Amino acid sequence: MDQPLILALDIGTSSVRTALYDFRGNVLPETMVKYERSLAATDDGGAEIDAEKAFSQVVAAIDEGLKKSKSLNGEIEYVAASSFWHSLVGIDAKGKPTTTVFGWADTRSRAHTSVLRIKFNQTAVHNRTGARFHSSFWPAKLLWLRKDFSKTYAKTEKWLSFSDFVMMRLCGETVTSVSMASGTGIFDIRKCVWDQSLLKFLKIKNDNLPQIVDSDSISFQLNGEFAKRWPRLKNAKWFPAIGDGAANNIGAGCMKKSKAALMIGTSGAMRVAYKGEPPAKIPSGLWCYRIDRKRVIIGGALSDGGGLYSWLKDNFRLREDDDHTEAEIAKRAPDAHGLTFLPFLAGERSTGYHESANGAILGLRSSTDKIDIVQAALESVAYRFAEIFEQLKGVVKITEIIASGGALRESPVWTQIIADVLGRNLSLPDTREASSRGAVLLVLQTIDKIKTIETIPTPHGKKFEFDRSKFRLYEMARIESEEYYSLLCDREEQT
Repeated sequence: MDQPLILALDIGTSSVRTALYDFRGNVLPETMVKYERSLAATDDGGAEIDAEKAFSQVVAAIDEGLKKSKSLNGEIEYVAASSFWHSLVGIDAKGKPTTTVFGWADTRSRAHTSVLRIKFNQTAVHNRTGARFHSSFWPAKLLWLRKDFSKTYAKTEKWLSFSDFVMMRLCGETVTSVSMASGTGIFDIRKCVWDQSLLKFLKIKNDNLPQIVDSDSISFQLNGEFAKRWPRLKNAKWFPAIGDGAANNIGAGCMKKSKAALMIGTSGAMRVAYKGEPPAKIPSGLWCYRIDRKRVIIGGALSDGGGLYSWLKDNFRLREDDDHTEAEIAKRAPDAHGLTFLPFLAGERSTGYHESANGAILGLRSSTDKIDIVQAALESVAYRFAEIFEQLKGVVKITEIIASGGALRESPVWTQIIADVLGRNLSLPDTREASSRGAVLLVLQTIDKIKTIETIPTPHGKKFEFDRSKFRLYEMARIESEEYYSLLCDREEQT
């Protein structure tokens, strides 16, 4: 039977995914496409991808999705999108990219955060924009580009998030959602406008940025080129992308102050989303962004998550025997290795935002084995989540934690460690496409097919109950880890 459909587009740093959904928010599994890719890492701290290449990957994913759904009856009426936050790409007056796409992990602008901290009251800016001064965000990146790449900077007409670039190429509009704008670090999350004091200092005008859509319900249609390429999408209404973290919370049914979403993919995050305004005072180690004009999301992000575990498996040659590694860690007592692992191989975001943080392993002995190191690393990430959790509890009362992400689905031992470190039970639903689903559910609310996303239930999942005795051991281990963390921070400040 013919049925109206929604195309979901999920643009991540490690993949581009598409799928068709029905108007009940159910994915049609036979239409799912995953196009794997990665941002290139450079020796000087870069994390980038060619803009045209990245756009062609999006086009290829849509091509493949439409091909797989060719025999499926039903009109695709809407397109819902989620995208990775904090990306930056420049375009010239003709819409051609002047830079590569810089990802959140690009730290080459880190020297410029100190300039911003001297010029501004960071606490006031953080409370206004929801973002600390850090290389993840646009202010430092724009200062870096203006200083080190002045010719490129001069010929750049507009600065966009990558999802804005995609919208421009497909629909001919240089627009952005409040959600994507809120991840830039130059957006006033309380007034929902570009922050004028930062723009003035950066010597950027509103015209140099994408237009923020006037309403969360505004949609667009394909331009002539792509309407011809994709006849099934010719009449579809395209909504500007929302941040993938926001979409993930929606898709996982975590849209109340009492529910926290804890995710580990390549990186990691812990987030609380709700209908309402930002907290009067945002805790220093957390960020706060927008889902739309009625909803906010607050939390912390870790640069090292599943990528760290993958690095350990590759370097210790453990990838072929995951089950043995998991079983060995499960047999060992908490912190029995006597190691302190500082999980900053990709630098630090929450909660300290130290630009030049490096990873470290302290306490190595001749008896230390590779399982000890892996266990210490997994525990160290859990300690960082505990720091985020402590700051979140100062803003909201969390009674339920919902876990997600491929890294946790593949490692029950890690999920259990996190539950024991936090001293809270976790639920791990099998929501493999939470971001796509979340973007779709928000569109369904916008077109009045569902009443409110706040009532979306959390899917059932595997339960992880924390062990109180292990929680106490981890509390003591965290104290020692914090001492070494403080020494690391002091050393960075001195250098």
